[in-house]
Amino acid sequence: MTAIVKPAKPTPDFSYETEATAAGARFVVGVDEVGRGPLAGPVTAAAVRLLPGQEPEGLRDSKVMTATARERVYDWLMEHAQVAVAHASVEEIDQLNILRASHLAMERAVAALGADYALIDGNMIPRGLSCTAKAIVKGDAVCLSIAAASVVAKVTRDRIMVDLAQQHPGYGWESNAGYPTKLHLQALLDFGVTPAHRRSFGPVHKILCQEVLASD
Repeated sequence: MTAIVKPAKPTPDFSYETEATAAGARFVVGVDEVGRGPLAGPVTAAAVRLLPGQEPEGLRDSKVMTATARERVYDWLMEHAQVAVAHASVEEIDQLNILRASHLAMERAVAALGADYALIDGNMIPRGLSCTAKAIVKGDAVCLSIAAASVVAKVTRDRIMVDLAQQHPGYGWESNAGYPTKLHLQALLDFGVTPAHRRSFGPVHKILCQEVLASD
């Protein structure tokens, strides 16, 4: 009987950064965002510049790292790497739509560092970037700079949601980061919509419509 061996998950490396530098780029950053799916809070993006051979031990896609490992890598990056973090607000999300707002946050993060080449997680390049860019599908799993950006963005946004949870208790944001968990959805029914909620998102919009109908 032949054993089935699952292929190993890819490990991020510096090949994309090396390729960009070889093509003439002088300031290469990895870019990622977090927070497209939640019903509340901003969308957050990070841009990170790493130098060859200078990356924190254990750096991976933030989604496969433990919270403790993310915090450790985050601290290293904030001390040793060039990092910029930017956001698009709830109001901007509702006005623009979540895709455009997430791209806006990316554009702001890249502009803050003054990069001339950006490696973007995903399959789309934000139209307002101030530099040349390359989109990499699942880039946080294969590109070290994007993996670093994924860690910075997630840790930063998680901390924002913990702060918002203290202002608006009962929604579980300290643990669900604003995503539509069962607790969060029930709290929307029980306590209503807060200023931190995205009014254009279906579950929130539905409750607002119900409140309008109830008041008529």
